[in-house]
Amino acid sequence: MKKMLFLAAALPLAGGLAAHKPAPAALFVTVRNRLSVARPAETISLPLSQLKALGPATSLRGVVVEDAQTQAVLTSQLLDSNADGQPDELLFQAALPAKGTRQFVLAAGAPAPVPADGPTTFARFVPERTDDFAWENERVAFRTYGPNAEQLFDKKDPNGTLSSGMDCWLKRVPYPIIDKWYGRHVHEKPFAYHTDIGEGYDPYHVGTSRGVGGTGVLDGGKLYISKNFTSYKVLATGPIRTVFELTYAPWDANGRSVTEKKIISLDLGSNLTRYEEKLTADKPLPNCTIGLTLHEAKGEVKADRQAGWCRYWEKIDDSCLGTGVVVAPRYLLDYQDHRSAEKDQSQLYMVTKPTQGTVVFYAGFGWQKSGQFATAADWDAYLAAFAQRLASPLEVTVK
Repeated sequence: MKKMLFLAAALPLAGGLAAHKPAPAALFVTVRNRLSVARPAETISLPLSQLKALGPATSLRGVVVEDAQTQAVLTSQLLDSNADGQPDELLFQAALPAKGTRQFVLAAGAPAPVPADGPTTFARFVPERTDDFAWENERVAFRTYGPNAEQLFDKKDPNGTLSSGMDCWLKRVPYPIIDKWYGRHVHEKPFAYHTDIGEGYDPYHVGTSRGVGGTGVLDGGKLYISKNFTSYKVLATGPIRTVFELTYAPWDANGRSVTEKKIISLDLGSNLTRYEEKLTADKPLPNCTIGLTLHEAKGEVKADRQAGWCRYWEKIDDSCLGTGVVVAPRYLLDYQDHRSAEKDQSQLYMVTKPTQGTVVFYAGFGWQKSGQFATAADWDAYLAAFAQRLASPLEVTVK
């Protein structure tokens, strides 16, 4: 990196072109954490419009990101967030100490290859299991259900599923498991992923509930919901972030025709999926309500309305699971602990008011058997810290 800087500085003199200012060989990024707590795995996102000095965004083969203190080259990812075929953002991750600052050096060029066996994020459509859509990182995995599963359900086929809820796949290994578990389903026996052979399994029941972060419209004490997603689009998969879209057929919310699209992303190192929920209707909607199922309501509920999070801690088989939702308090209208004798309808509700038809929230889980969270208090601390970081974004400057 130092040689690059020296040569770039020398070129104007050697070529007699002092009147023409060359593009700098590097940019310097300063990242500041204003919180009095450490941030162990933060994604830094830089719009490529801020990196024009490295070359035209459309011709960049990549960007090399170097830790200014250690000179270590960091894993990075160019992200095409609007699916127009051109990258829009540069992503990399770093740990920030409490009240700390870190600096990074950026240069145009092909970044170091990502290790094939390194941690990553992933998402894909799964036609071999009807038509699930599944996503994961090194800590958690999720899935939801597509139109063919809905059609089979309508035909009373046992392979059918009618649900727009979000399912948890409880993994306890850092490597990807989606392809492997669905492979067991196809090649070993149907639904083999319900059995834990050392990597985790799927004991989580969604049914007609919202699962972990499914949405709806609450009106007159009733929650109105969509059916299965009808189409999908993968926007990115990579070592830092996976992004995809799910679209739903119009559905009724107490006399209102609602259209719905979710932009869903999962970052490396996070137990929570980010949802950008977009709702429109032919008549004004009273809210967008995020649900968290309580199953048989035998677990423990906790919430911090002021900070914007709620959770459920329950026993599943021989271990415990914590699920949770985090939303910025500016969106939050109400929190409700809704209990019902009807199957799958006991749920926590985070009732939100979208801004211009959009609300952003985070939902996910922590499994005791994964070794990440030993107690409910550990899960509470994670959600509280997540909400705190959400309320105090990193300060990033580029020079």
